[in-house]
Amino acid sequence: MFVAGLGLLIVGADVLVRGASRLALSVGVSPLVIGLTVVAFGTSAPEVAVSVGAVLNGETDIAIGNVIGSNIFNVFFILGASAVLAPLLVNRQIIRQEVPIMIGVTSLFLVLAQDHSVGFFESAVLLALLLIYTGFLVVQSRRISQRVGGGEGIDMAAPASGGWAQSRIVQIGMVVAGLVCLVIGSRLLVSAAVSFAAALGVSDLVIGLTIVAAGTSLPEVATSIMAAIKGERDIAVGNVVGSNVFNILGCLGLSGLAAGFSGIGVAPSVMAFDAWVMLVAAIACLPIFLTGREIARWEGAVFLAYYVFYVGYLILAAEQHDALATYTFAMVYFVIPITLLTAAAAYFGSGRKAGQ
Repeated sequence: MFVAGLGLLIVGADVLVRGASRLALSVGVSPLVIGLTVVAFGTSAPEVAVSVGAVLNGETDIAIGNVIGSNIFNVFFILGASAVLAPLLVNRQIIRQEVPIMIGVTSLFLVLAQDHSVGFFESAVLLALLLIYTGFLVVQSRRISQRVGGGEGIDMAAPASGGWAQSRIVQIGMVVAGLVCLVIGSRLLVSAAVSFAAALGVSDLVIGLTIVAAGTSLPEVATSIMAAIKGERDIAVGNVVGSNVFNILGCLGLSGLAAGFSGIGVAPSVMAFDAWVMLVAAIACLPIFLTGREIARWEGAVFLAYYVFYVGYLILAAEQHDALATYTFAMVYFVIPITLLTAAAAYFGSGRKAGQ
């Protein structure tokens, strides 16, 4: 069920993105706008499907775990793996605008969830902010397109004239088929995740933070790694940052509305640890992006190592292992401070080189 559900999510997301992008092109929306909205949001469609499906099934821990786990996975694993394959040059706009927005949205979640729930009206606010953010991106990208004469943008591989996908009916059909695959796939994946939790003796939250989060992030994995290999490094970074913003504003917003006036409960363990890891992951992007506006291979390796450490902590905590206290002490007092000092040295070193 898990494999079938995951397969349907991946296929559904791909078909949905292709259909929506072709439909947008056919009605005259620029490729740049499509890249900033359809690609980033489309790759987050599995997270939306799974979280909304989980809420409707009463599995709110999976819904919350999926969003937070996906955001942590996106930064530490996907950016880390992409940078290890090829150092990632970071666009100035991502540093000045997108990353601060990601940090702000993540901080907003921490504020809203202080009472250990995300209510109906709070979810409506998140969705409203998503609409404002999307509208802002559309207006901004159109201004940029006009400034450069409409010649720049993200190529969505529009079909050649006369191709079967040129038909408006086919494009709408692709969107509908993608949504159907996402709905069915999410139901299978959530059911399988609950079974995994029962069989392994761990909570739904841990399964949501790890297996489900990694599974629903596969579209982002494929998009960012292939973009890094092909040298389209802005897409590799922008896809992750855009998806993280959408996961909180769109995925949590829709899930909260689906939950009704009861809202989504947020476990105390999430507010004590996982939500803060998500914020640290968002903030960690800023100093690393500023070191010469590039994510170097060693920085990518550090991100990957942090994801391994994070999953290791979840496993030890779930098993209440004797090594948990030692592991936590080593991370808090040795690994994290050493990493921060190294990042600071790299940042100031790059500043001196720039000054020379």
